[in-house]
Amino acid sequence: MSDLSLPPVRGIRLASVPARIKDWQRDDLLLMEIDAGASVSATFTQNSFCAAPVIVAREHLSQGAVRALLVNAGNANAATGARGLSDTKACCEAVAEALSIRAEQVLPFSTGVIGEHLPLQRLLDAIPSVAGQLSESGWNRAAKAIMTTDTRPKTVVRTLEIGGEKITIVGIAKGSGMVKPNMATMLAYVATDAHIAQPLLDKMVTDAVNASFNRVSVDGDTSTNDACVLIATGASSSRIETCEDDGYPELMEAITQLHIELAKAVVKDGEGATKFVTVQVEGARSGAEALRVAFEVGESPLVKTALYASDPNWGRLVMAIGNAIPGDLDTDKVNIYLDRVLVVEAGGRAGNYREEQGEQVFSKPEFTILIELGRGACNEHIWTCDFSHEYVTINAEYRT
Repeated sequence: MSDLSLPPVRGIRLASVPARIKDWQRDDLLLMEIDAGASVSATFTQNSFCAAPVIVAREHLSQGAVRALLVNAGNANAATGARGLSDTKACCEAVAEALSIRAEQVLPFSTGVIGEHLPLQRLLDAIPSVAGQLSESGWNRAAKAIMTTDTRPKTVVRTLEIGGEKITIVGIAKGSGMVKPNMATMLAYVATDAHIAQPLLDKMVTDAVNASFNRVSVDGDTSTNDACVLIATGASSSRIETCEDDGYPELMEAITQLHIELAKAVVKDGEGATKFVTVQVEGARSGAEALRVAFEVGESPLVKTALYASDPNWGRLVMAIGNAIPGDLDTDKVNIYLDRVLVVEAGGRAGNYREEQGEQVFSKPEFTILIELGRGACNEHIWTCDFSHEYVTINAEYRT
């Protein structure tokens, strides 16, 4: 939904400008101002080399009363030591001065090349300019400003009524490579004008991320900079304090579905991707086991290159399944379907399967690999993509 015109969210103003963080002319610095009294929650990467902005954002978020987000593209400010932290804090201080708030009320975010220092002066020079252009209608430019290797912005809108009042939810995300979230996401920002109590919002962002971004993988690599932020400005007159309140189920469903749509958009825009594939695992002993099998299949380079070639090499699928459950799998109970085509039955090639059937499925831009393990009652799924020549080119030339 990259061409969608995004409506305002009451209580939020945005602007983006070109700070020339890289040798490009596009917007690459985003500022989001949030009205006082809003609730803000976030999940962050679990990568041990988490970037300086992640460290600072976690610290600032723990102090509450968040009033602004600052996002730069083109430079991750990760693995940059004490200087990276100092540069991040300097940016927060500049935003605080421009908006007349405290530096601790600013959450910083960065995305781009790892191991290089921020062009700090360029950022400091651009912050007063971006602060002077804040507008409720800045969402579309914001979605483009946070992109790196993305080929298109990712945007989603949901509306619903709670207590007779219209509630708006807007989400933007970036991510194309180095994507396998772990209790986090690439970069995603979701805002609603609903009033949601802080403890409930904390639960909502975790649940929504687990149902969406933690079910995707482009290449199996968790970024140093991943973050997902959920903002409830409270501009609505209706109040949602607990899971039992009227309107909560509908609001939670809308927020979750918005996260899922953003997550799918990230996979579909995976670096060089030509296929969008759902890996569905059924009959596992636990949800964790089902996910382990799904990710083993969805992240296998051999499987992903076969997807790109439209080659239904089912031997690679059984190989990956066996790797996920070493020494403890009754292979005679395993069935595999490509969409509705039974390929593997009772651990071997299905008697009625014909190669051209598999080729027809693998040639489609979107399809499902269904794996039946026959060892329990738990089901899970993930979304993944293929590995193409373009993926290698993009990443081989990433810094050149």
